Amino acid sequence: MKKLVQLEINGEIFDVAVSPTAYLVEVIRETVGLTGTKKGCGIGDCGACTVLIDGKPTLSCLTLAIACQGKAITTIEGLSQGAGLHPVQKAFIDKGAVQCGFCTPGMVLSSKALLDENSTPTEDEIKSALAGNLCRCTGYAKIIEAVGYAGKLLKGEVGDE
Repeated sequence: MKKLVQLEINGEIFDVAVSPTAYLVEVIRETVGLTGTKKGCGIGDCGACTVLIDGKPTLSCLTLAIACQGKAITTIEGLSQGAGLHPVQKAFIDKGAVQCGFCTPGMVLSSKALLDENSTPTEDEIKSALAGNLCRCTGYAKIIEAVGYAGKLLKGEVGDE
């Protein structure tokens, strides 16, 4: 039996009927229609489904949607500011850190959460923050470079390239 819940996703309230066993990734993608959040492994190993819940990176494939009522959920679609990209998104593009794009939403959101707490992370801190996000396309060098660059963009230390 489904239950009606209100979910705040990207600042917008959605009234959705969800099964008590429905995972957040399914509700975001299939009910709300925001497909930027990817469903990768479905068991919490790859990080492709990462969203921010109250600003914290959370695996939406392991989070029951019903448990998210009253919390602020941010997906990759909610990160940009109007027509402009968020500095983390811009940094990923500028530094060539976007590979096939499947892992990118989770990587970007985990990076944003890191930079919200620490605007000048070390390489080891970036690696630690992204440890739960897997990229199967290439390596992580450009992703790590992009996160460091995003920190500089956020602080205004560098301009647009």
